[in-house]
Amino acid sequence: MGFRGHAAPVRRILGIVLAVLLIGGVAVAVVAGRKSQESEGATATKTVRGVIGSEKAEFFADPDVVKALAAKGFTVKAETAGSWAMEQLPLKGYDFAFPGSKAPADELLRKSALKGTPPRPFYSPLVVVAHSGAARVLAANGLARMGGKATGTLLMEPYLKAAGADRTWQQLDGAAGQSELTGTVFITTTDPVASNSGALYLAAASYVADGGKVATDDASVGRTAPLLRKLVTVQGAQQTSSDAPFRDFISGVGNPLVLVYESQVASLLMREQEVGDLVVLYPDTTVASDHTLVPLTELGRALGELLSTDKRLRELAVRHGYRPQGAAPEFTAATAAHTAYLNQKLTGVRQAPVPTSKVLHAMAQRARG
Repeated sequence: MGFRGHAAPVRRILGIVLAVLLIGGVAVAVVAGRKSQESEGATATKTVRGVIGSEKAEFFADPDVVKALAAKGFTVKAETAGSWAMEQLPLKGYDFAFPGSKAPADELLRKSALKGTPPRPFYSPLVVVAHSGAARVLAANGLARMGGKATGTLLMEPYLKAAGADRTWQQLDGAAGQSELTGTVFITTTDPVASNSGALYLAAASYVADGGKVATDDASVGRTAPLLRKLVTVQGAQQTSSDAPFRDFISGVGNPLVLVYESQVASLLMREQEVGDLVVLYPDTTVASDHTLVPLTELGRALGELLSTDKRLRELAVRHGYRPQGAAPEFTAATAAHTAYLNQKLTGVRQAPVPTSKVLHAMAQRARG
């Protein structure tokens, strides 16, 4: 039985489990925002229910976002789920689903009675956060290139060759004496079967490993499957959200290389929080995460259009590290004080095409083994 054959019962079980979790309270805590709204006497006239990727939880819980939405007549009640897990949820009663990229959005769009191009209010490229020692060892061994004290480029082709050869930190020049640099060199990612960032990482890796070809069928998936399996299995247990690995990294625990959204880093910097010896490596071939709002009702569509066009909400999206579609100056101005970490113009970064959702699913399943 193929993947689709196994998928039906698995989806039913996952749908029930995820639904129970969501009902049981795996919801974005927008309580602080609602309290702020109530204290100011604001009244929202329309309640919009949706499922969002966990990386957007802080945005929707921000009291300023809640206030800005209320000023336009909206109260958003958002629950979190992995972007790829959303399609397995019973979405009846929801007004929108807001995964982290176009591929899962395409699957969700098939469930929506509404047609047309879904809004993509903002996007964020994927980056690798590294501790300074790890970044400099990668650079010394030709796997990365530093562009300053706290930013640089991850050279995907050399890195993937090292990963395919099971290179260890101990085999790299300059790693001796750094106790945290031991074992196989790998990047911590989220579960590619359930989570957007993990799946997009595989899409970029497959594209590079296959000589700049986007996977289109089983044969092309098969060509890079052994390498992608190594990239995943070396990590052991994986999270379904990028929040936890990023928080662990900032706290100084876990793997010294972690795949996250640039928005997570930019948001932390703009809040002027302590980042320690953080270095941000932009893969030279990557995939931008286009946060795509799939409207399930007309109310959901109206919310998506508001997030895309309202000046105040776009400003707040930037404050949370996102790049609004078609508005590079907004992001550039807001992050001007943090160019030591951020590649504002994405100089030297190539965008890899993303396979169809069906192919990306197959790629993730093969990588998981």
